[in-house]
Amino acid sequence: MGENFSFPAHIHHSFELITVLEGHMMVTVGTDRYELSVGEGIVVFPEQIHSLGSTKSRHLLVIFSADIVNAYYSKHASEIPQSGKITLPDYLLNQISLLESSTPSVKKKAVLYSVCALLDESTEYKKRKNAENGLLRAIFDFVEGNFQKKCTLEDLGNATGYNRSYLSRYFSEATNMSFLSFVNRRRISKACELLKSSDKTVLECAYDCGYTSLRSFNRNFKLYIGVSPKDYRNNA
Repeated sequence: MGENFSFPAHIHHSFELITVLEGHMMVTVGTDRYELSVGEGIVVFPEQIHSLGSTKSRHLLVIFSADIVNAYYSKHASEIPQSGKITLPDYLLNQISLLESSTPSVKKKAVLYSVCALLDESTEYKKRKNAENGLLRAIFDFVEGNFQKKCTLEDLGNATGYNRSYLSRYFSEATNMSFLSFVNRRRISKACELLKSSDKTVLECAYDCGYTSLRSFNRNFKLYIGVSPKDYRNNA
């Protein structure tokens, strides 16, 4: 369970279920943007690019392996939903909120299969384009391993063997944001974690997130979060 959570575009091998308990949350899946309200959720399939944004909300995020819902995933392994957005009945929302890592696997499967059944009733499916995600995952992995230090398109090109101009154009078309914007969003997301969970100074947080200029850090933090790092920490 989390509050006021934002995370830049990313992909992973598992399913992700996001539900809103209070307030509103913006979720982007591929090029589609959804606003979730209380009682609504969205199911993100494995290898789907997605990002989350919220300033005033309380939400529940469940990440689960395709193996847990194998029968469902086998049926749709080469597909993705036209829309993963669903409205959750109160009883199911309550069952989801009670899921823990220690929840017996049979009970966990029952709850998650109920979610999948609800999605089946709510949407049609379309063929996925698997080939497009290989380079995208390589870019995400590179940023995840390098955002806390120098992380430029030139560095990415050296690591992947692709031309810098091609990478810039490819990433912008795939994510609707520039590579630099993505790196800054990841850095600011990490900075939010540090400001809330550590006693490090704002300057130390900036350096730990890959910034060499406090002015640049403060400017980007205000751009993406809407407040200064100091105000964010005071209100966390």
